[in-house]
Amino acid sequence: MILPIAIGIVQWLFQFCYNSLNSFDFASASPDCSGNPLCPPRKRGWSEKQVGNLLAWKKVHAPKRKCLLDFILLSCQQKTLFLPLSETMRNQVYQNIAADHSKGLKKFAVLIDPDEVDAKALNQLVTLGNENHVDYFFVGGSLVIGDYLDTTIKTLKQQTNIPVVIFPGSIQQVNPNADALLFLSLISGRNPELLIGNQVLAAPYVKKSGIEAISTGYILIDGGAPTTVSYISNTNPIPSDKPEIAACTAMAGELLGMKLIYMDAGSGAKRAIPAEVIAAVHKHCDLPIIVGGGIRTPEKAYETCNAGADIVVVGNAIEKDTSLIKEISFAVHSVTV
Repeated sequence: MILPIAIGIVQWLFQFCYNSLNSFDFASASPDCSGNPLCPPRKRGWSEKQVGNLLAWKKVHAPKRKCLLDFILLSCQQKTLFLPLSETMRNQVYQNIAADHSKGLKKFAVLIDPDEVDAKALNQLVTLGNENHVDYFFVGGSLVIGDYLDTTIKTLKQQTNIPVVIFPGSIQQVNPNADALLFLSLISGRNPELLIGNQVLAAPYVKKSGIEAISTGYILIDGGAPTTVSYISNTNPIPSDKPEIAACTAMAGELLGMKLIYMDAGSGAKRAIPAEVIAAVHKHCDLPIIVGGGIRTPEKAYETCNAGADIVVVGNAIEKDTSLIKEISFAVHSVTV
């Protein structure tokens, strides 16, 4: 009962405002109501030039207001105007990634481990991210202690409009304050818990949170050294000289209905994923490809994008040298396809 009344009030208010805008007498020239803000412009002593500018503004912007009014009225009728942002903007992050993929646009994500940054370092990352066209902040780690995840995400959301995406290392790393969550399945390993077991446990919490969950096939590639993720996951990475295995694994993820492929050499990798492996996956898989691990230079970031990565993720190297943000961002965005 209350909602139809509220919808009716909103419709009446916006229709009244729009009709008032269109019926306003911009051309009236009577000089007798100076000081009254409701009087037409010429009655307040406006010059011909000022009135002309206002008429031009009305001609351009009145249709836009009508379009906005139509959108609001339609939203009221469909009962979507007052839904939470997570409902009205659901899938926005994935849609942006998919659109950029189709256009061949390369993107740069800074990976933040909540356990590795203090407030000062986080503020510096946000400032550099805003100044240097960082496209995403990925947040997460194999081990996140205490409430650092929540604090990190809230700080990012307060200080930047850059989308914040959770890159979870465990089922506890679900937070509705982020823009999206990569719902990972470790398809390169043979550990059933990380293939589907943990996802079953996390699913109710993810659904309840309302966060945009993006189904992602996670593929570990050997980076030349044991990494935290390989140890925690108890799985062997795909050998870096076997691009055909990586390509077949990515194809399997695509056929299983996943939306993204994330290829990772892991935190602490001695070397980045070879361009040949990325190119093989890119050739045989039509999904957007995220690549991270072992990328320490702008040259390697450029090579990674040029081989077929859609999003390059850098974490450890930036923790050691934040000036890399500017250089890597420039390198990534300079790649043309």
